[in-house]
Amino acid sequence: MGIIEKAAGKLAQAGSSRPTQPKVAQAEVSPPAVSTPPAAATAENKAHSKKIELNLAQLQERGMITPDGPRSGVAEEFRAIKRSLITNVLEQKNDSSRPSNLIMVTSALPGEGKTFCSINLAISIAMEFDHTVLLIDADVARPSVPRQLGIEVDAGLMDVLLEPDLDVADVMLKTNIDRLTLLPSGVRHRHSTELLASKAMNKFLHEIAHRYNDRIVIFDSPPLLLTTESRALATRMGQIVMVVEGEKTTQYSLKNALRQIETCPNINLIYNKAKAFRGLENYGYYYN
Repeated sequence: MGIIEKAAGKLAQAGSSRPTQPKVAQAEVSPPAVSTPPAAATAENKAHSKKIELNLAQLQERGMITPDGPRSGVAEEFRAIKRSLITNVLEQKNDSSRPSNLIMVTSALPGEGKTFCSINLAISIAMEFDHTVLLIDADVARPSVPRQLGIEVDAGLMDVLLEPDLDVADVMLKTNIDRLTLLPSGVRHRHSTELLASKAMNKFLHEIAHRYNDRIVIFDSPPLLLTTESRALATRMGQIVMVVEGEKTTQYSLKNALRQIETCPNINLIYNKAKAFRGLENYGYYYN
């Protein structure tokens, strides 16, 4: 069995240095059964984009959810997590420069489970009937989405920013999970922070946020306290999800990380890798 805890919290006001205390909900998680669901037909526009096959049985073995997988604690947790995010997208409370359908998933430090949560959140939202999902590997220095998904990738986000004539659709990867499309990080670049803060990035974000009315974009971001790329991304996001590792991430690190993103209008916390309760063994979400 495993445990995941979800905490939803916001900073009191933009410019404040102290976050409000998040509320914590707890749920016991049973490991998913392993099965091989049939491939699903993609619902995205078929122009340009390549198609890749994700090994859904392998994802289940790694503790991830899949559309045709069994009902599980993990799946239910991400159903609960995504609801407030989708509600914010539908309400569109924030200004047009920070669309609510641009959602960044990050953490204070490496190893807290942000990529695991990014992938599961993206798959869970893709299971909705009214939304498509674009999962972007924005951890441009240490991309881990392909490794977690067991795929090989080539061009991606950095290539789009560096090559004005490159259509983003040319580097998107459609998957056999209906309504889920991937965008790899692409070529590594020593000026990645400047690229993410550039006019080309502004143009890219506007395009992906507004091209499809039903699209939600998930960015798997670098850790906030180790890189500057994540801070450049955070200034453009309508929502941010902070993954916190249970009983390891210090309050000092969390507060420092939250100060980096306090101007974002919607901030949520996921408490990950927590110990079990009521005398159970120590389990949680782990990834290699």
